[in-house]
Amino acid sequence: MDATSKRLPAGFFQRDTPQVARELVGKTLVRAFGDGAVCRYRITETEAYCGQEDLACHTSKGRTRRTEVMFQPGGLVYVYLIYGLYWLLNVVTDQEGQGSAVLIRGLEGFDGPGRVGRELQLDRSFYGEDLDTSARLWVEDAPHEVTVTALPRIGIQYAGEPWVSKPWRFKQVPEINISPAGPEHR
Repeated sequence: MDATSKRLPAGFFQRDTPQVARELVGKTLVRAFGDGAVCRYRITETEAYCGQEDLACHTSKGRTRRTEVMFQPGGLVYVYLIYGLYWLLNVVTDQEGQGSAVLIRGLEGFDGPGRVGRELQLDRSFYGEDLDTSARLWVEDAPHEVTVTALPRIGIQYAGEPWVSKPWRFKQVPEINISPAGPEHR
């Protein structure tokens, strides 16, 4: 990593989970691949999962081998496999013992957490990766401002209310480019 990098420190992630989820939208996710390629992606969509009381969160069923990393201080990676095909990327948030994380649902050009995991070539080895020191995955601050909208989370009907309706999915609002001269009239 060069001296001008704007890598987000662990403290960024060790805060309120919905706040971190909202503020991650527009940030830059960096992946250094084994072949030496380094790719940067703008984060466009996230979802917050807020500890054991949140019935949509994996930790709502307690502390397990799978969820152990979620109980660590924010700034670590939590990956898990779904459908036997896709590794999903989550960033542990909040303080030690909280069991919270943010799912990275979209990157610019890659919508959906399965596509994100496939593009980043994630696997089990990323479980517990420290974003503050990792040489292969981290998040950087970004110079551009984005407009973010809050929506209900997707695919969690099993959790029931009030969890289904919580506006804890954060998505970048697409920019509209309008010509300075205005629309053409015929």
